[in-house]
Amino acid sequence: MSSESWPPKLKEWVARCLGQMTDLNREEAQAELKQVISESYANKTLWTTDWDGLQLKSLVPKPPPVISSHINLKRKLNDGHATSNKKSKKSSVAKSSASNALDPNDLAALNRRAARFQREHEIERQKTTRQFSNHNPYSSYKSRSGTPAAYDADNPEANPNVPNWDRFTIVGTSQEIFKDYLRLTSEPKPEQIRPYHILQETLNQLKKKWREKATYNWICSQFKSLRQDLTVQRIKNEFTVTVYEIHARMALEVGDMVEYNQCQAMLRNLYELGIPGKVQEFTAYRILMLLHGRNRSDLNLYVAQLTERQKKDPAVRHALGVQRAIAMGNYHALFDLYMNAPNMGAYIMDHFIDRERIRALMVMTKAYRTLQLSFLANELAFETPAMAREFLVEHRAGFFTNPNAPDTDMVIDCKPAGPQLAQIYEERYRKVQIKGAV
Repeated sequence: MSSESWPPKLKEWVARCLGQMTDLNREEAQAELKQVISESYANKTLWTTDWDGLQLKSLVPKPPPVISSHINLKRKLNDGHATSNKKSKKSSVAKSSASNALDPNDLAALNRRAARFQREHEIERQKTTRQFSNHNPYSSYKSRSGTPAAYDADNPEANPNVPNWDRFTIVGTSQEIFKDYLRLTSEPKPEQIRPYHILQETLNQLKKKWREKATYNWICSQFKSLRQDLTVQRIKNEFTVTVYEIHARMALEVGDMVEYNQCQAMLRNLYELGIPGKVQEFTAYRILMLLHGRNRSDLNLYVAQLTERQKKDPAVRHALGVQRAIAMGNYHALFDLYMNAPNMGAYIMDHFIDRERIRALMVMTKAYRTLQLSFLANELAFETPAMAREFLVEHRAGFFTNPNAPDTDMVIDCKPAGPQLAQIYEERYRKVQIKGAV
């Protein structure tokens, strides 16, 4: 059962379930998730099940633990030795007093009762918070606002299985501008993390180094270190978006799709938080990446969610034009769009343009018996006829009626080239593997 055949509602539900999982319930939740999907597949109800209203039992939030003091525990043990007569007497007194105090027509009595319950509730909350802080080794950490981060036992949305990350947030004190990236193996220390104003200077220096032709490996390590310092300090603002956008563009320029996909995934989360940035530019990149991966279901879902305002943006309109040209087999329009791609869209198209050239050649060799090499170079967006000839030879389709003629005068013999192109397409381009895809 391939996930590509799943309905969109099921994919969204699976994504929500995965996002709710923690280290404590992951194994149980994944087992239940697989069982639910398998049963639905076996019953042929994948498309009829109301996935939005379905909740895994293992992901239902558990009530926060109630922590009782040793004094209360001892008092409860002593109370257990009381006689049944004393209990019945207390019960009768409580009932009589309640009946006298809770007159539905007595508004003042109702208000006094509500205030009493509120005070008791507040006292119990403070006891729980104080005892949790005493047993927590990270209780000395403070939130970004500077106030101690306490566990809110009365918050109905608080999930005890999810760590309270405010308690682990730190503010760096390091003054180093450049720092190589190292994966964290323990909790970060303030003296190893750069504060916000130092990170801003770091970005300025890195942009200057990039213009001075610094090596990409060093630049990438510095950017990953910069992103790490932003993450551990939980800084999510326009500066964070700028950092990821710049690193993504650099990764595109050198063809580092692993880092690009990591940046693209983070940018999607930041944009969804409402943080401004080059949203339309990276929306266009997202469409082109989905075209590269030939992920039609996700592509159709993503395009369907675009607003009319987004579709009017030049970069997004270009990406949608590429999608339409590929879907319709309009290769003349496709390669024209490739030559006029805005921003850095051509860098992404470079990763799948050879595949589309082979597909175009498969159609052309069926329609013609011979083709001028110069015409082919112009039609498939090669810079020179020599580059077109090298491409054909590399793909075992270098059959010419006049092989000794100059490149500008060469003529392609389409009949023997067609089967070779079909074979090379199956071998190299049928399956797409994208490094770092998320």
